[in-house]
Amino acid sequence: MGLRDQAAADLRVILEDTAAGFGWAIAVTDPNGNRADLKGFSNDVSQAIDANTGVVVSGRTASVVIALSSLASVGLDIPVGISERGRKPWLVEFNDITGATWRFKVIESLPDRGIGAVRCQLEAYQY
Repeated sequence: MGLRDQAAADLRVILEDTAAGFGWAIAVTDPNGNRADLKGFSNDVSQAIDANTGVVVSGRTASVVIALSSLASVGLDIPVGISERGRKPWLVEFNDITGATWRFKVIESLPDRGIGAVRCQLEAYQY
């Protein structure tokens, strides 16, 4: 196994290990309604940087990181942002540390095919 393969394997353990890693339950639903319960890293912070001024402002920045091989193993493609009205988006759900469930839609995905993961930028979503 080469170093790149080892890095991808290590990243998957870090992302999916719920005992000693960052593994957190994340549900992913594609626009066709296919849902999978996966493990990954989730982030939901109530602070953002104003792009025009560079000043920290109150806002919400949420994202998840999921192994590409985990998505493929459950038959899902890489989530993408869908901006067209009338089309169903990719959805992501996870609980925060207090157990409250939050639902988001994917607004941007940043796959890293070199290490085998995708980072999805999220926006709060209501059905």
